[in-house]
Amino acid sequence: MSTPYLDALFSLGGRRALVTGGSSGIGRAIAEALGRAGAAVVLMARRPDPLGAAAEELRAAGCTADWVAADLGDRAALRAGADEVVRRFGEPDILVNAAGVNPRPPMGELSTAEWDHTMAVNLDAPFLLGQRFGPGMAERGWGRILHIASQQAVRAFGNSGAYGVSKAGLAALTRSQAEAWSRHGVSVNALAPGFVRTPLTEAVFADPARTEAVARRTMAGRNGELTDFAAAAVFLTGPGASYVTGQTVFVDGGFSVT
Repeated sequence: MSTPYLDALFSLGGRRALVTGGSSGIGRAIAEALGRAGAAVVLMARRPDPLGAAAEELRAAGCTADWVAADLGDRAALRAGADEVVRRFGEPDILVNAAGVNPRPPMGELSTAEWDHTMAVNLDAPFLLGQRFGPGMAERGWGRILHIASQQAVRAFGNSGAYGVSKAGLAALTRSQAEAWSRHGVSVNALAPGFVRTPLTEAVFADPARTEAVARRTMAGRNGELTDFAAAAVFLTGPGASYVTGQTVFVDGGFSVT
């Protein structure tokens, strides 16, 4: 049962949230968590059909949800998508950057095109959306920005390549945005997952031996589930996180400290 005390700490009632990558994986899980906590959620990704299906699932779960399709790797398309979000739903109070790509060739085989696309989606888009919405949040005196980082922000393994660089940059962007806007009521943080079954980790989970080896490296003794991110996301995007900013929070069963 909701109580005034818990609402004051965690309720997102009356807030608007934009979640990139919200049609699948961790973005989809976070979108549902924010919607269940009371936020009106807008999903953004490239493909309309998965977006529409995800929004329908969220509405069936009792959430207020809609979607806007935009290619986050294309600056003009991203700008147009952000403008459409504002036109249709108003300025967001919460921005979650969960969209990502993860090409994993050996470093010596990584093409310039793969590098550029990875940086465009994983790092440039969060920067550009922050520039679009962060100043407005600061002017209104309240906002939350949450990035989805990675273990590879702090360690290289498994051909981290461009992906690891982009996620390390995202952790640094978190600090820079926090420095710019936290004094104006905008908390900016990142979540760093452990190994979780998502479209980006299908290759790992296709190998049972490798999957079990990764699970053994955690303190919790298991790999992550999408539901593991709900509580952390609701907290970091809610009223109780006003003094938590500039942080990369590892939600990984202890993997990062073993």
